[in-house]
Amino acid sequence: MRRTMRRHLGKVVAGAAVAVAGTAVMVGITLPGSVSAQEPGGKGGGRSVQGTDGQGGAPAPGVVERAPAEGAKGTGGDPLTDDEVKRAERIALGRPQFAAGEDVAGGKGPQRLSVDLAEPDADELDDPDVPRRADVVFYDYKDDTLVTRTVDLDTGKVERTGAQHGVQPPLGPEENAEAARLLIADPLGAGLRADFKDATGKELTSPGQLMLTGIVYRAAQGAQPAVLDKCGEHRCVRLFPKIPNGSWIDSRSFVVDLSARKVGKLG
Repeated sequence: MRRTMRRHLGKVVAGAAVAVAGTAVMVGITLPGSVSAQEPGGKGGGRSVQGTDGQGGAPAPGVVERAPAEGAKGTGGDPLTDDEVKRAERIALGRPQFAAGEDVAGGKGPQRLSVDLAEPDADELDDPDVPRRADVVFYDYKDDTLVTRTVDLDTGKVERTGAQHGVQPPLGPEENAEAARLLIADPLGAGLRADFKDATGKELTSPGQLMLTGIVYRAAQGAQPAVLDKCGEHRCVRLFPKIPNGSWIDSRSFVVDLSARKVGKLG
């Protein structure tokens, strides 16, 4: 009987910690949810702790509280409501900007990264009636620009717009999914596909079959192939894919340049 797992990418990671090398700085990454006794195939020494009903170890019935009703508009320093988030994004994405930008998949409009309550201005710190504002952050893949727009939710106006190049905030789930899609389709993704099939018996065809974590990769002189030399100026991601209820697949040697839509392999 053949072994269930071959070593296509070097190894399938079952430990909790992975040291990430090959960037300008050595980065330590602790991967959540490593294989343990609680997961199928786990060999860890941990044990699952459950509440009991006091009569022989049967789990006590869970109690789930209903979430409080969320108003359409928050007050003061309250977090943004869902309605406010949608309104802020709608205001920030004016029609000309929406048509001109490009998201991670090449679609119209820049890629939304975050919408958060904006900090009050210095002269408003003691003002009980400070306007509610939202900072809406996008990444425009058309020209690799990080755009931040501050929206006044009361007036519906964009108060400030900031644009930066070479600034790479954490990746969003859509970006991790697109990076996985590109890697799966690339010839360099053959090992990832083979490891997934060995572990599950199924073909890997889409990002939805994996749990994905990604970190931004920045180029360092001489540390990567030429195809990745613009990482940092371009938005690049190093993926840590995980088989649901299974192991991490070690793909640390691969970097996806989302801006150029290319995959490179570190030496």
